[in-house]
Order: sequence, then structure tokens, then C-alpha cells
Amino acid sequence: MKRIPFDDVQRTLAGVLRKLGFAPERAELCARLFAETTCDGVYTHGMNRFSRFVAMIRSGHVDVTAEPRVETRFGALERWDGRCGPGNLNAYAAMERAMVLSREHGIGCVAVGNTNHWMRGGTYGWQAADAGLIGICWTNTMPNLPPWGSAEPGIGNNPLVIGVPRAKGPVVLDMAMSQFSYGALESYRKRGELLPLDGGFDTEGKLTRDPGAIETSQRPLAVGYWKGSALAVVLDAMAAMLSLGKATHQIVPDALRETGLSQVYVAINPEAAGETEHDVADGIVESLHRCAPAGSARYPGERTFQIREENRRLGLPVDESVWAEIEASGIFPLKSE
Repeated sequence: MKRIPFDDVQRTLAGVLRKLGFAPERAELCARLFAETTCDGVYTHGMNRFSRFVAMIRSGHVDVTAEPRVETRFGALERWDGRCGPGNLNAYAAMERAMVLSREHGIGCVAVGNTNHWMRGGTYGWQAADAGLIGICWTNTMPNLPPWGSAEPGIGNNPLVIGVPRAKGPVVLDMAMSQFSYGALESYRKRGELLPLDGGFDTEGKLTRDPGAIETSQRPLAVGYWKGSALAVVLDAMAAMLSLGKATHQIVPDALRETGLSQVYVAINPEAAGETEHDVADGIVESLHRCAPAGSARYPGERTFQIREENRRLGLPVDESVWAEIEASGIFPLKSE
């Protein structure tokens, strides 16, 4: 494991993206979003995922020149076509527009169809909350989670993000519908560790903490058992209905061809109806910290501040083989394929 300064990481990633056909400003933003994800400790969706992103560009599943297009406007609600552009850039633009709408209408909603993986979903919750707005967003995915009562992947893990502004730093929930994401399973397996709780079933249908066994069976456990399964279904339905895009069962179950996703971005302006109590979230956090034993309970996103500061100070941690692969990916531009 090596540590690389944040600016060096962003510069390297942006250089690769420019060689792949990104306009300079879009390359810089896309690179920054990847670097910030690693900086905040979500390693599975930062630099560790960059090579997969490059592979999807090279295969034509991500169009680096495509920008989202507005299809329909109705007051605070808009429907966009993502045009298979870079997922994190589409997502960032959609939340930015939802934020603008929320300042005009009190609430803004942008539904995006035909887009790609948004990388770290929490990015867009932080984006809204840092601007003093409540942010809510979710995406569907390829079928990679068995619905409750089935052993066959038929629903998506459909991440849900909620960001709440707070004077002392936002509260941001970023959760998949599986107890442990596939990225988390991979991380535990590579470290040779068992999961702290049962995370899914093995090939014999027994609950297990062995991450490798769950990856093999493709039977991760939904959060809340049948409740998480049901939530995944309704998130999928809302995203596909609002965007007029694909539902999970219509998405190819292949991580390197997972495209045409449907997503929803909502921003709410808490001050739209008049004065609001800015210390409400602070009071909630303080009450949480008073729960016995004191200091053991954390609010969603709390550890992010500590990890972010440490990684900014010491450099972003990255496996040497991952970094070598990233540097090599910029040697061969897209046109040489």
C-alpha cells in the first residue's frame, strides 16, 4: 500500500481521462470525484474502480462526450436522458439542477434515465448538504440481489442516499439494499477477514460470514431481510417510472456492461417555508452521542471527517498494483483500440 498526495492523484486521473477523449473541464471534475471518494475512505468506489470505468469507456458503454439532455420540464420536476454519459458527471449535474429547482420551488427533482454507474452515491448527498439543502437520491442497478424468498438474483442493491445539512458538518446516509455491498465483500475477502455479521448465504443456503462464499453463491442478504428486499423493489419502480428508463430486470447482469440505469435526484430547501431551526440536526447528534456507552454511537457519515483529514494529510492510500494499472491505462488512448 502506498500513499499519494491528493493533487497528484487528481492530476494523474485527469490526464488519463483527457487521453480517453474527455474535455479538460469534464476530465478535472470526473477525476476530482474519484479522488474525493478515495479520500473519504470509500475505497471500493474510488481509485479501485477507476480501471473498470476505463474498461467501460473502451468498450463503448460509456460515451465520454455525451452530456445529459432535458426531455421534459414540469415545475419542480424534470426528466433527463443521460445518453450513456459518464455516470458521476451525469449525477453531479442532475443534483446541481435539483438544487437550483429547490431554491425556486422549495423542492427540486431530476429523474435521469439511460445513464451509467454513479460511482459513490454519497457524493451527491454531500453535494446538497454542503450547500445547506437536504439531498435524497437513489439508483437502480443490474440484478445482483435475490428477492426475499428466492435464491436467484432478481432485484438490485439499489443504493439510497440522504444528506442533511448541519452547522457542524452534514449527516449523510449512503446505503445499499444489501447488508454488505459486493465491494465490501471483496475488501473483507482480500484482507482475509470474516464479516462482523452474517452477510448472506453460501451455496448450500446457510447464512455465513464468509465473504468469499457469498460472492460465489451471489446471495448477499438484504438489509432488514424482507423489508430491504421490498425497499429495493419500490426504489427501482420509482426510478424507472419517473425517468421512463430501464428497470432492474431490463439491465444486463454484467458489471462491465451495466448501463442504461435509472436514477432520481431530489433537493429540498429547508428554508423555503420560512425560518427554520438550524440547530435541529446538531441537537439530534448530541442526543445520539449521549447514548450509553458515551461516544460509541455515531451518526451517518461521522467517520468521514476523520478519514478525510487523515488522507488529505498523509496522502490517499492505494494498492501499488491498482496505481500501476491506472498509470498504464493512460498509455493507450481510446482511438488506438
